[in-house]
Amino acid sequence: MNTTTGRGNYRKWIALGVFLAIAFAVSFIGSLVTLPKIPLWYAGLVKPSFNPPAWIFGPVWTLLYAMMSIAAWRVWASFGHPGRNNALGWYFGQLVLNAVWSPVFFGLEQPRLALGVIAALLVAIIFTIARFWPIDRVAAWMLAPYLAWVSFATILNASIVALN
Repeated sequence: MNTTTGRGNYRKWIALGVFLAIAFAVSFIGSLVTLPKIPLWYAGLVKPSFNPPAWIFGPVWTLLYAMMSIAAWRVWASFGHPGRNNALGWYFGQLVLNAVWSPVFFGLEQPRLALGVIAALLVAIIFTIARFWPIDRVAAWMLAPYLAWVSFATILNASIVALN
């Protein structure tokens, strides 16, 4: 076995762990802000009839963060591709917007301001997918469920603004 190749594979797995850790840190921070607000503030909001039950959010986001991490890792592993750094820049940019949404919506209790954040997030996800596409189409497709969920969340956020 070529030791350089072995070390390279080891580094790739470490990198995957880093991508997962970053995404789940965003998730953890969001949950710290969100969970205390659900029983009182969020429960008191008028929500649309299509609002999903609270238990669905944890499993959906867990799967989405895992898929996002693997997608970004696949792009990261495309060493030498000229669009790689730009694509990863868009990935981390949308991840920042993702991290900002919960503190704005739940922490500040500002659904209207959060609507602006999630609209920007939606655009950033679209650009991220577009940047991933020429590098790794599987990675781009792995972000499609995330795009669909954030699109739904945007409609939900807008509905909450309209109803409250």
